[in-house]
Amino acid sequence: MMDLPCVQWQDHVAQKWTGLSSELKERFTSLREIDDVFKCALTLTTQDDLDFLQTVSAGHSVQKDAEQAAKCRERGNSSFKTRDYTAATLHYSQGICFAPQSSEQLSLCYANRSAALYHLQHYEESLDDIEEALKNGYPSHLLHKLEDRRTQCLKHLSGGQKGKEDHHSPASKNHKGPDTVKAPSVGPLAYGICPQATVGYSPEKGRHLVAVERIAAGEVILTDRPYSCVLIPGMGEVKGKRGRLDAERGVFGIEHRCCHRCLTETLCPVPCEGCSYSRYCSTGCQRDAWEEHHRWECPLGTDLMVMGVMSQLALRVTLKAGLKNIQMAREPIRDEHRKSEQSCVKRESSTRPTNKPDPSASYYGDSYLSVFHLLHHLNRHSPGLRFLSAVTVATLYLKLSKVGPPPASWALSGPSGRNKQSPDEEGGNADWSTELWLLGSAVLRHFLQLRCNAQAIIKVQDTGAENSPVQSSREIRIASAIFPTLSLLNHSCCPNTSLVFSSGITVDPSDFSESVAEDRGTARGVTVTVRAAKGIAAGQDILHCYGPHSSRMVTQERQQLLQEQYYFLCQCKACTQTQEEEGAEGRQQPSGVGGSQHESGLLCGKCKGPLKRSSVDKGTGFVCSQSSCGHCISSSEVSHRLQEIRVNLEKAVDLMERERPDEALRLLNRAQSQPGLILAETHPLQGELADAMARACATMGDWNNAASHLERSALAITSQYGDDSIELGRQLFKLAQLHFNGGARGPALSVIPKVRRLLCLHCGPHCYELQELQAMEDCLRG
Repeated sequence: MMDLPCVQWQDHVAQKWTGLSSELKERFTSLREIDDVFKCALTLTTQDDLDFLQTVSAGHSVQKDAEQAAKCRERGNSSFKTRDYTAATLHYSQGICFAPQSSEQLSLCYANRSAALYHLQHYEESLDDIEEALKNGYPSHLLHKLEDRRTQCLKHLSGGQKGKEDHHSPASKNHKGPDTVKAPSVGPLAYGICPQATVGYSPEKGRHLVAVERIAAGEVILTDRPYSCVLIPGMGEVKGKRGRLDAERGVFGIEHRCCHRCLTETLCPVPCEGCSYSRYCSTGCQRDAWEEHHRWECPLGTDLMVMGVMSQLALRVTLKAGLKNIQMAREPIRDEHRKSEQSCVKRESSTRPTNKPDPSASYYGDSYLSVFHLLHHLNRHSPGLRFLSAVTVATLYLKLSKVGPPPASWALSGPSGRNKQSPDEEGGNADWSTELWLLGSAVLRHFLQLRCNAQAIIKVQDTGAENSPVQSSREIRIASAIFPTLSLLNHSCCPNTSLVFSSGITVDPSDFSESVAEDRGTARGVTVTVRAAKGIAAGQDILHCYGPHSSRMVTQERQQLLQEQYYFLCQCKACTQTQEEEGAEGRQQPSGVGGSQHESGLLCGKCKGPLKRSSVDKGTGFVCSQSSCGHCISSSEVSHRLQEIRVNLEKAVDLMERERPDEALRLLNRAQSQPGLILAETHPLQGELADAMARACATMGDWNNAASHLERSALAITSQYGDDSIELGRQLFKLAQLHFNGGARGPALSVIPKVRRLLCLHCGPHCYELQELQAMEDCLRG
């Protein structure tokens, strides 16, 4: 898991904890204030810890490396020769990131990338790369190639062809499919909460969002941008178990394709001048990231990768805030000397009411104060996790102190000019010994907050071959972030909202409220738009799901996960329903075993009657509901058979990726005919099988059968997620594409209105799918 530090570091800190004396353990565990925990961890962090971190970090490298740059360039050349210009561009980009400044390799990689971009008809970007190649000393005997290419690019641009039409910025030229969201459909809102909602507070619920007027389904409730976010590295996050195959084909991970500041996807990133890892969609994002946080992160290099995403995000929040904001945010703590953990913000109910003053009861817009006063749950974390967090931050504190002097802007004075030092500090000199103490304590605070308040930034990723006529898609987590306003939403396992994330959005800076004036530096970034997924009456809480959803997990599993991570027992509508009600509404476990006696999604292998949970042996088996049959099957046998189906499904998907759809289809037909067990049409796994069969048929040009299979898949999705779900909307969108490709005018025009309603409801009227849908409809209607 990328969120926490790597396993080696976790084991190291665990051994350190085990080696502490009982007195030290007791003293550390008894501490109730963040400042005290940080100070204690600092006294326990030694040179041995720094040395161990250096040893672990040595297994990675983010240094500039001319040899690596040359290897990337050679891989790019190989792709270029096969006319795979997109892969070539990505390889050359990787070479540019590795190449030392002003080196010959840098100039060669820029020149080669300009050639690949030319063939992709990105003429302005090709011209930019030509300039960079010349600036970095491109060999004189090859200059004629660049001059010829420059002439051709200018010729195309002067003719008003594709390069000019498509070019907006280095960030927006390569968008395709679900990654393209030009602007969020936020209507009159810029950033903030709609007039029909307000921030409420109660000791039981903490700060939360509530409707003051009725909010219609599909209306925008709030738009927010993260105070900070960190991109999650790793190809596994992008393509799952296909990582090895993708590596063979030259597919790159999220960290290679996206801007490390605003997350916009780009083929030709601007590299960090100091390391080979960070890259950006534009010089603007590069500059803003450097000033905001990367000037401190860059020298830490692989140390931050070893320490995990949450450590880096906590540090990034603190660096962006700066000392003045931290000092101002700390004032209520010092003035009131309040105890932590007075209430629980992120839950629907609580057993710890309190009447003490609490800055957490106030809403500060999307400023740093809103982030600072999120609950950190210090005393609810286990001693081991608390110790891991504190020692990790203390180690980063010591590493950061060696980076260099603090920025001049971090003066130790607040807006009024009076001294803001902590009680045990003397003098006003701005040195690291004074400033890092406050910074370190703030980093620890945010690290602990993020366990309950971090938000995954989700992107819909197409899976399967790029040229497949019908694509499957899944949501992937590309970054972790902290959203000041989104954090107000409490959890429900059956939420009344939908979230859509957009990146690279250009917003008029004049739309920013005063509360976000501290971050006006750029108009590009990540935006989340929250819409009502159903009508919300005045007085109702506005809720979203923290992960465990009633359509994917049974009550016991959801409640356990929420208790472990968020420290509350969920009592939402879905959780208070009986297991029988849950089954009757079609919600099943992902495994398909089911949680009710009424509906398992399985049919008897003998008579095809529905199987139900057996009332004997504590419900550990299944029995046919037909009294004339009475066939029984154990849970272990059901699980085994379902696993066999899933294995065959994965094999079939792999065959399709290797362009063998006929073999895949035969395997899928066998998979759904397991002896002794039949999947009902509403079973989630049946939906996955039908979706894969649709892909196989479409690949072979059998549009009618492909559409038939996809309709079956939509039936299973409807049963699992509901008639108004975004999951159904996406599946029906694919069905519309299939009908269109197959020339089935009537069926296509019939399904398009259903798709339009669902996509408008969840994604707004400006999402790219609706634009494609409109183009299909216009074509069909002539």
